[in-house]
Formats: sequence, structure tokens, C-alpha cells
Amino acid sequence: MLSLKNIKFISFIIPIVTLFCSCKNEFKGSDYVAYFGGEIVNPKNTYVLFCKDNEVIDTLKLDKNNRFFILFDSLAPGMYTFKHEREYQYVYFDKNDSIMVRVNSKDFDGSVVFCGRGDQKNNFLIEQYLKNEKDKNSMFPIWDYDVNKFSYSIDSSYQVANKFYSARREEIKWSDEFNEYAKAALDYQYYSKKEFYPIIHKMRTGKDVFESLPKDFYSFRKNIDCNNVVLAFYSPFVMYLTQMLNNMGAINYHNHFSEADLSLKTNINKMNIADTLIKNIKVKNTVLNTIAFQYLLEDQNIVNNNIFIDTYYKYSTDKSYENEILKIGNAIQLLKPNFELPIVKLIDKNRIEITSDKVITKKSVIFFWTNSAKSHLEAAHKKIFTLKTKYPNYDFIAININDSQEDFEKVLSDYNFKGISELRCPNFEGIKSKWAINKIYRAIVTGNNGKIKNAFTNIFDVHFEDSLN
Repeated sequence: MLSLKNIKFISFIIPIVTLFCSCKNEFKGSDYVAYFGGEIVNPKNTYVLFCKDNEVIDTLKLDKNNRFFILFDSLAPGMYTFKHEREYQYVYFDKNDSIMVRVNSKDFDGSVVFCGRGDQKNNFLIEQYLKNEKDKNSMFPIWDYDVNKFSYSIDSSYQVANKFYSARREEIKWSDEFNEYAKAALDYQYYSKKEFYPIIHKMRTGKDVFESLPKDFYSFRKNIDCNNVVLAFYSPFVMYLTQMLNNMGAINYHNHFSEADLSLKTNINKMNIADTLIKNIKVKNTVLNTIAFQYLLEDQNIVNNNIFIDTYYKYSTDKSYENEILKIGNAIQLLKPNFELPIVKLIDKNRIEITSDKVITKKSVIFFWTNSAKSHLEAAHKKIFTLKTKYPNYDFIAININDSQEDFEKVLSDYNFKGISELRCPNFEGIKSKWAINKIYRAIVTGNNGKIKNAFTNIFDVHFEDSLN
């Protein structure tokens, strides 16, 4: 009997073989000739970007069958990315690897299938990525555990993941160079959980456990090379370093600062530590950009924002991201309390377009969800139903991001979200630039006449209800 995986693989191979003859062409072992190609199902634009270290190598046009193809006379072994619209994934090439990929833009990450020489290790990477995402989405209740129960839970999860990694490494026998990425995808997921734990635990429970963590809780840090050039643009590594700095930067500051000043001092301290620990320019710039994005989306103090940006420019040499960070800073200036919320276009479940100013006209709680994070989807709506009972004078508005209209409607048909205004954002870039949204955990609270009360909050924050009183 054919498995689902085999069916997906066969359905991909038939059209690709027809077009390119074979996914398993033999190449001479003395050169670096390689190809990369594939098919985008339900494309969102007419091209695919092929990139290395965040720089575009080539723009690959889709043909009338939504396929793309490029032949390289010489392609250096290493990690690359391919991007379509806002989505991207990694693809690794060893010498002479030639790879085809099939992607459905409606479920970008979940639909990626590779074939060709080098396909097995790349299919491992995407499988490991999907396992990591599923693991993240199941973490909500675990953050509330005490440290011993938390450690036992994530250690058990890591052991299962490590067995999967070890078995696939033995089966595929990939190179040591590729193994650095494969092992990083495993380890930095585990390390990040430890870095996140005290912060999320305090946010959800109100309990500060920083000082009571076991002395060896972060003992793994001494083995981490913060200047690892190979992983400089690899997301699991960069996100881990950023979260590590979040913790290290917060250690020296306590309650004798105001909340706004504490946030500024903490984030400047993070950049100071990054400048000290990370000497590789590429790694440092990537981490500094991540710190800047996080800070500017949390802080609402205009004076502090300007001080922060000045410090950021002092350390960062990355010119390509400065305009993006300035855009976020400018957007935040328009999200201050008592300001009108910038107007964005939305669509309801009946496919009727409406602007946000027609929906948000009174006291409201606006929150976000996506079908790709179902545990958050369910937890957020459950929390909102509780709030609806306590605050009947508020409207509760859910905005779906990143999903198609069809998927949006299907989710609503599967759940009973009665009493919540369910809308979809058809243009993520628009809501991102106007409301500074880059993560589903954000929430916005408006007061009378729909004016902003708090544009940077989280319904799971233990102090969230302070914004409603």
C-alpha cells in the first residue's frame, strides 16, 4: 500500500520527470555543475528568489506551468534558501547535488518535497523543521510547569528528537558539513526552550523564577560558539543567540527603574553584550536586527525609541535592514494611546470587504490567529470567551493572517466562535506596516470611539486585564 508520503512524491515526480527527463541525472565527480528547479502550486507571484546568506543570487521566473529551473556551472557547497512571496525554506547543496522541489503556497512549509541528488538530507531538514513547529505549538501548557517538571518534559522531547536525528544520519550518511545544520536544527530548538522558560513562565503565571533556576540550567552555553560563521544566517542559531541575549541582558536590572526605562536599558545592554561576544560582523548584524525588531514592537516610548535606534546604528553595519527598522519605528509613532488605529482592509466570512474603521468603533480587543498554529488558535479563542463573560461592554475581534479565504472559512466551519467578530487580513504586508504586526501573539485594545488604548499587549499576559479596566 502506498503511504501518503509516497503519493505526494509520485505526484511530484511525474510532471517534473516529463519536463526535465530525470531527477537522478548522473554528473561527473570532478566539477560543481548543479541545477535547482521545481514547481510552485498556487503561486502568489511570478518568480522564486534563490538566495545565499540573505543575498539574492538569481530571480527564477515561473513558466506557464508554474515551474522554474536554473543550471549552475559552479555552485559552492553549502546552505541556500529559496523564497516565494514572504515564505522561504532552506535547501542544502553538496558538491554535484541537483535538486527539484515542489511547493504549494497555500501550505508552504507543510507541502515542501525535494527530489534529485541530495534530496534525502533536504527532506530530513524540512521534516525536522515541521517537527520543531509542531513541538512549539504544543508548548503552551508546559511553560506553566515548575522548573523540574518543565526540564523533564523538554528533556524527554529532546531524547525522542535526537533518536530521529541519529537514525536518519545513519541511514542517509550525510556529510560533516551538512551535519552542522542538522544538529543545529535539533539542539538550538532545545536550548531556546530553556532560554524562553523564565520569561514566558513569568508572563503567564506572574512568578519570577530567574533567581531560583538550578545552577547548571544554562551550563550548555559554555559550548556555544557565538561566532559560528557557518550558522550566521541559519534561523535556529540566530534566534537562539537573540533569546540568550534577552536573558543575559536582563540579569543586571531590577525594579528600581520604570518599566519603559528598564526595557530601554535592558535592550541597550543586549546590544552591548552582542558587541562584546560576537565578533563576526555577519552574525552580529543579524542578531542586532532581531533585537531591534523585537524592541521596537514592544516599546511605545518615543524618546526611548530614538535613543535605542541611535545605539543600534552605533553597532550595526547592515545597511540593507536600516530602512525596514525605520519603517517599524515610524509605524509605532502612529500607534500611541488615544490615536486612531490606522485603517486596514479586512474580509469577513461572507467574502465582503470592509475597512477596520467600520469594525472597530468602540471598546475592543483585537487579536490574531493563523491555521498553522492551531494550539494558539484554540487557546486564544478559549481565553477570549472567558474575557467576553467578564467584559460584556467590549467587542472581541479576531483577525486571521497568512491563510487563504478558503482555509479561513473552513476553520470557522469547524469551530463555534459565536460572539466573536471573525475577519481575515488579505494583505499581510499592509497590516504589518500599519499596525507593526509580525507575530500572532500581539493584541490591541481600543477604548471609546475605537481609539488606541494599548497597541502592544498580549491576551496571555498575566496583567492583560489591566488594559481593560
